[in-house]
Amino acid sequence: MFVESIELNNYRNFDSVKVEFSPGVNIFFGDNAQGKTNLLESIYVSGTSRSHRGSRDKELIRFGEDEAHIRLFFQKDSLSHRLDVHLKKNKNKGIAVDGVPVRRSGELLGMMHIVFFSPEDLSIIKEGPAGRRRFLDMELSQIDKGYLQQLIAYNKILNERNNLLKQINLYPALIETLDGWDEQLLTAGQFLIKKREEFVQFLDEMMARIHSQLTGGKEQMKVEYEKNVSAEEFREQLYSRRNKDISSGTTTAGPHRDDLRFKVGGIDIRKFGSQGQQRTAALSLKLSEIRLIEQVTGEKPILLLDDVLSELDAGRQSWLLESIQDIQTLISCTGLDDFVNSRISLDKVFRVTEGRVQEEKTEGLV
Repeated sequence: MFVESIELNNYRNFDSVKVEFSPGVNIFFGDNAQGKTNLLESIYVSGTSRSHRGSRDKELIRFGEDEAHIRLFFQKDSLSHRLDVHLKKNKNKGIAVDGVPVRRSGELLGMMHIVFFSPEDLSIIKEGPAGRRRFLDMELSQIDKGYLQQLIAYNKILNERNNLLKQINLYPALIETLDGWDEQLLTAGQFLIKKREEFVQFLDEMMARIHSQLTGGKEQMKVEYEKNVSAEEFREQLYSRRNKDISSGTTTAGPHRDDLRFKVGGIDIRKFGSQGQQRTAALSLKLSEIRLIEQVTGEKPILLLDDVLSELDAGRQSWLLESIQDIQTLISCTGLDDFVNSRISLDKVFRVTEGRVQEEKTEGLV
């Protein structure tokens, strides 16, 4: 699987641009705020329907314009496909694959497998649990359509239940309707918990191997699923906390409060690890993500590296670069110094300047 080309019209700071990629390593370099991240973001939007930065659709449209278009061609199973995204300032986006409209944005997940690695991801270990839950949900949604469906259902039911809890404070008789929502929440929630249990066990085994290699065998990584409640205890907890939930107006038990714990030598590095340990763990996590997608789906994902190399020391840079040579990789950076004396092959190099993308000759660059 790889991206063949992309065309952008009125996207972020791009007026009109077309870029043809190599199935190997593609480098985009230039000063900050020129459009490198925007280009990588447009690929992520094409594959997931959303920005990795959490931007709203209207924020993706070039200033002063009402609409933006992304047209992306990608190859999967030796067949070429076209993916169109039509962004509108005051309406829902339109998406089509090979000219056929996509009814729900979630249907895109799994069509293209994308791993995005940005400087913000280096803090996934030490920041709050929301980012780690997003990681779980995104990875499982890419490889398991059933998970995505249940996740959407769970979030919708959770929102309805929370609204009802607030109403019960004003109209106590509404408590009689709570059982129906609880049953639906239990069905979807127990499914999510069990799937997360399986995935984290898989992730733990993969990450342990990669982290050991990355640290030369000096550190042993352990990933634990920090459940808010087990699937077996979810029903009991939901009912025992009912009065508390009504009082607070929110649901206090369920997978929406889950977390992941990362340990090195039995020590929780989120709380007690050094910055170096946390960054190495984040790198191990991303590399594990690549291999997990490949192992589960049989397809190599597309890797987007957004100015990550400048945040890593030389040892971690080398390990990362040597680990990605068998998949299509798009790398943004301010300069090419990170690739000097590296053994990585630069298949295509592009200079990005004020929303313009110019392909450069690779001979003699490194």
